[in-house]
Amino acid sequence: MKKLVTLAFALAALFLVRPAAAQEKAKWAEKDAFHEIMSKTFHPAEEGKFEPIKTRIGEMVERATAWKQSTAPAGYDKKAIKKELGELVKGAKKLNKLIKNNGTDNDIKTQLVELHDLFHKITEKCSGEEKH
Repeated sequence: MKKLVTLAFALAALFLVRPAAAQEKAKWAEKDAFHEIMSKTFHPAEEGKFEPIKTRIGEMVERATAWKQSTAPAGYDKKAIKKELGELVKGAKKLNKLIKNNGTDNDIKTQLVELHDLFHKITEKCSGEEKH
């Protein structure tokens, strides 16, 4: 009887743990790379520090483009975000142009906030992730 109870608990534990493990998604390197540059430029801008976005906007454009052109790993729905990834690239290029044309910090912040919001819309839509 003791072995039967132990077996029942072991099977129950296996069924409970398995669904949680199945929900883990592969890392999407290009998404994570874009998130890194967004984080390192957006959060300082929130505090009025615009040097990071002004010096790294080219990198943001490159990472947005790389993400758009990448292949989504299993668990992500790239078709659901195709349009938004295109908008992300266009928005990064628009921000790049604004910075190169010496746009005001207020205008830069406005466009960066729009890109940040779009980034979170994309991540939520493609994978069900929550905002930070």
